[in-house]
Amino acid sequence: MATTAVLHPRGEKLVLSDLIPVLRGSRAREVALVLGGAALTGLSAQISIPVHGSPVPVTGQTFGVLLVGAALGARRAAASMALYLLAGFVGVPWFAGASTGSIHLATLGYLAGFVLAGALVGRLAERGADRSPWRTALTMVLGNLVIYACGVPYLAHAAHLSAADALHYGLTVFLLGDALKILLAAGLLPGAWKLAGRRPVGH
Repeated sequence: MATTAVLHPRGEKLVLSDLIPVLRGSRAREVALVLGGAALTGLSAQISIPVHGSPVPVTGQTFGVLLVGAALGARRAAASMALYLLAGFVGVPWFAGASTGSIHLATLGYLAGFVLAGALVGRLAERGADRSPWRTALTMVLGNLVIYACGVPYLAHAAHLSAADALHYGLTVFLLGDALKILLAAGLLPGAWKLAGRRPVGH
């Protein structure tokens, strides 16, 4: 049976966070969701494993970004990731390894890609792309591609790497971990919708 997006009674497409009944439609709720998405990304970034020869560690960060995108939708996810970056650059220690950022950070391209990836995954989730395992996996792959498309070229520039080395240390060494994260998301997100029963949301 084809999977379709769940609709609000007013005809708006829903994402998982719209199923939370607390303060629905209020500004306070929107702010809380954006703050929560940024905090979740910061928390997941603390799962950090250094990679020999690369300034980019293996982290739970990208998984957090893509989950936030799917759960919040495009507009909230983009705002959440922008807040995450801004707060990190002004001193909140929630980048990988409890670090803060600067314009000279070799991973700046990846961080900028979080905003675009969150928005893309959020838009696809609004269209129902997180309702089945295969569509969720494809959505996560696309989100990762956006992050790498921003991160790898900047890494090559900032770390003075050749294109081949940038691809190796900025992409190839992370593919196995990304595959595991995608498989996890492919079970987690459709499972969350199943638990929610795909019930219509009331006023």
